[in-house]
Amino acid sequence: MNYNDAVKLYKDNPTSENLKKICADLRSELTLHEKLHMMSGNMVSFGIACVSAIPKGGIYNNLPILSGGVKRLGIPAVKFTDGPRGIVMKRSTCFPVSTCRAAAFDSDLEYEIGKAMADEAVAQGANYFAGICINLARNPVWGRAQESYGEDPYLLGRYGGALTKAVQEKGVIACPKHYALNSIENLRFSVDVKTDDKTLHEVYLPHFKKCIDAGAMSIMGAYNLYNGDHCCESKTLLTDILRDMWGFEGFTITDFVFGLRSCVKALNAGLDIEMPMTEFYYLLRLNLKMGKIKMEQIDTAVERILYGLIKVTPAMKPTPKSVICCENHKLLARRAAQEGIVMLKNDGVLPISKQSKVAVVGRYADEINVGDHGSSCVYSPYTVTPYEGFCNKLGKSNVVLSDLDNLEMNMSKIKECDTVVIFVGSDYLQEGENLANMSKNDNVQENSSGGDRYSLRIPKNEVEAIHKLCKECDKVVVNIIGGSAYIINEWADEANGIFESFYTGMEGGNAVAAVMLGDVNPSGHLPFVMAHDEGDYPKFLYPGEKKNTIEYEYYHGYAKLDKEGKEPDYPFGFGLSYTSFDYSNIKVADSGDTFTVTADVKNTGSVDGKTVAQVYVGANEGDHPVKLLKGFNKQMIKAGEKETIDITVEKDDLKFYNPDTKEWYLEPSYTFYCGQDAKDAMSLKTKVKI
Repeated sequence: MNYNDAVKLYKDNPTSENLKKICADLRSELTLHEKLHMMSGNMVSFGIACVSAIPKGGIYNNLPILSGGVKRLGIPAVKFTDGPRGIVMKRSTCFPVSTCRAAAFDSDLEYEIGKAMADEAVAQGANYFAGICINLARNPVWGRAQESYGEDPYLLGRYGGALTKAVQEKGVIACPKHYALNSIENLRFSVDVKTDDKTLHEVYLPHFKKCIDAGAMSIMGAYNLYNGDHCCESKTLLTDILRDMWGFEGFTITDFVFGLRSCVKALNAGLDIEMPMTEFYYLLRLNLKMGKIKMEQIDTAVERILYGLIKVTPAMKPTPKSVICCENHKLLARRAAQEGIVMLKNDGVLPISKQSKVAVVGRYADEINVGDHGSSCVYSPYTVTPYEGFCNKLGKSNVVLSDLDNLEMNMSKIKECDTVVIFVGSDYLQEGENLANMSKNDNVQENSSGGDRYSLRIPKNEVEAIHKLCKECDKVVVNIIGGSAYIINEWADEANGIFESFYTGMEGGNAVAAVMLGDVNPSGHLPFVMAHDEGDYPKFLYPGEKKNTIEYEYYHGYAKLDKEGKEPDYPFGFGLSYTSFDYSNIKVADSGDTFTVTADVKNTGSVDGKTVAQVYVGANEGDHPVKLLKGFNKQMIKAGEKETIDITVEKDDLKFYNPDTKEWYLEPSYTFYCGQDAKDAMSLKTKVKI
């Protein structure tokens, strides 16, 4: 039997039981050397992928990074490409970062983006996408929050499942990461996360389970430790939960370099492939001879890899390179940015008149700033800056550009403009994958790159510029660029308008201009809470503290503020529009395994707009959060019209975990809330008995 034979046999009888038998039969054809090769990242491939990128301005994953493959039997290699804001190879489409896409509250749009990413992966020779980043941002100082979908497990799972499904339907193996509890960057190799079973299963794992349920055929272990074990060496995570509890049938891989410390412990835990090269798995042969591992364990790992390859990759179809950064993908990237931009304040100055003159100010006004420069960096062929976006809309003669260094010199020109838009926030120097950033200074550090933020406030020089502009100019709009939440109450009252645009991708400048000028009605909503004080978020851990252990407690984000009775500056799910909506008449119907929630929503303004109907649910008995997001539906409503919006809530999503019995259970009754954000929803509610 060879690989093609195996694929044909599976197509004839596409059941899990048959595929397992086929994989065992194909594995039996392999030599020990070939089996071990299947479990190993290819160091030469990794080196070529990195070195070949240097002349083109990149440093990583310019070509697929390979592992395994047996030419003798036609078994393909696992051909890795990274993400998640696009395909990290050559000159791919740079989409907005995941937090921006999450702010769109539109998982159908994420599914569409996943299809585009998969096409670009296939066109460049990859069959494996490690861009489903679903770690929970328990504290927004986490440097890689931009790579994920915010603070809420339901939102993470909804988006991760959509991206997983889209990618694998195109024949590309989907890899959710980093499994699990990976929400600290500067200590990612050494931090030991402690948490109880209830917290683990209800807060930090549901989104991974959603991706497995969506069909994910691979998963990447995290660098950090969980209860004393490195995640890639944790039998609890990789076998007891992932396989025995969830029924996962695919294969596991390490994070790149330093993902594990012991080949024996990792194999015993259920780790299948070491990436991107063998630092420890080269010792498997020796440990097999010494009797410390068994051939059956190696066979099992190989069969899991074959299972993933045979189940997913035959769906792949030849894709021309012309699809890479094609016109449709560019427009999709722009639409994703437009849908995700969040308007936080508007005292009547927005949208900006197209007959006006606009000053575009700040470090990021005319600078490429699409996210961090680590493994998620996408080197698109061009990037539209905010200044270029406004010039495209208004004409260059109607746009004044100034960075902060020349603010005083340009102030007279700026004051002549009808509206000033200042771009502030962060870039790759201040947050992202930890490449060098250990500075506690919240201003830009020229010798730093990435890592966790040490402050949730924007840099002091930018705050000073906001104060000055608001004092001397009539209409000032502040646009925050960054990966997650900020504390902005020191200046928010002074600004006439505030947006958070995140990192908006290659078409970001056009998207920002379209929203601010009213071509697009803003409809983004925060995928996290913006608290009043940094101390309102859970404790974080930085290098230099006395211990490398942290307790991940049950409550974080909006659930924590609810429990403590604290008001945020901007609630979870918050987002303004150029119109207004009125919610009424909530009803809940039992549909068997689901509840169907309906609410009447009227557009009470003068322009068409999209609303995000959000459903939160809280148990009426037991010690549980006041409410948690359990469903949402984004819908366009024309000016003056009323629509009935329906939102589906899965009953399984309402269950709680009993750590003693290791079973999930429903409480006798729940309260359903519906509204435009987590605070607004509290005013429209109804109780339901199970």
